[in-house]
Amino acid sequence: MVINMMTYTAAVVTVSDRGSTGEREDLAGPLVRKMLEDAGYEVARTSIVPDEQSMIEQELIWCADELDIALVVTTGGTGFSTRDVTPEATIAVCERMAPGIPEAMRAESMKITPRASLTRQQAGIRGKTLIVNLPGSPKAARENFSAVIDALEHGLEMLRGHDADCAAEEL
Repeated sequence: MVINMMTYTAAVVTVSDRGSTGEREDLAGPLVRKMLEDAGYEVARTSIVPDEQSMIEQELIWCADELDIALVVTTGGTGFSTRDVTPEATIAVCERMAPGIPEAMRAESMKITPRASLTRQQAGIRGKTLIVNLPGSPKAARENFSAVIDALEHGLEMLRGHDADCAAEEL
């Protein structure tokens, strides 16, 4: 894993009805937090919200607009259940979508399980914040996030207005 040359702030938002009430231990959120910290991010916020679109939207807006978090990663709420509305909340608050991120995650995950095609995760930009949805299962969250975490720094450099040279050769 590549360590960030710049330190970016991150937030981990777990979306889970049972997690938000304490009925289920959040395993994916702490896993994603550790992945972020290992990659050099400063995790400035973690939270658990229920599968309510308006509450998810409020949390994403708070992280982006009020806290100026560079990268917000959600876990959970990306499946086919009627309560799975994280992608809809993400789309609602983002000004621009970043479809390559979930495409890359699904492509990598498809090498492991055909069920990867059933995830509806999204990624998008609100202001200078990148929002990325991950599945709620710790195994799926790790697999999906591992596929893109190293590429995100370059996107954040561009998004945050740093000297990102898109034409430079990859190392």
